[in-house]
Amino acid sequence: AAFISIQAFPALLDLPQDLEVSVVSCGSRHTAIVTRSGELYTWGWGKYGQLGHGNNISSDQARRVEHLVAKGLRVEEVVCGPWTTYIRV
Repeated sequence: AAFISIQAFPALLDLPQDLEVSVVSCGSRHTAIVTRSGELYTWGWGKYGQLGHGNNISSDQARRVEHLVAKGLRVEEVVCGPWTTYIRV
């Protein structure tokens, strides 16, 4: 099981240098970003599938949501709720 740290204060995002982030949203235990190219990356607590990777696995590393890429969808906006993630394409 992945260890997911919970912080009650701002923290720097540790992302690959080649990502140009346009939108960030934080849920209660997960985070999502949209890149300028329209890709969605998520990480954190995944118990309810809110990371969008087709499973309920948690991750401390930002991972691209491959399902959206496979469908040719470009994400414009993301909003995280307590246990949910909503996107606008």
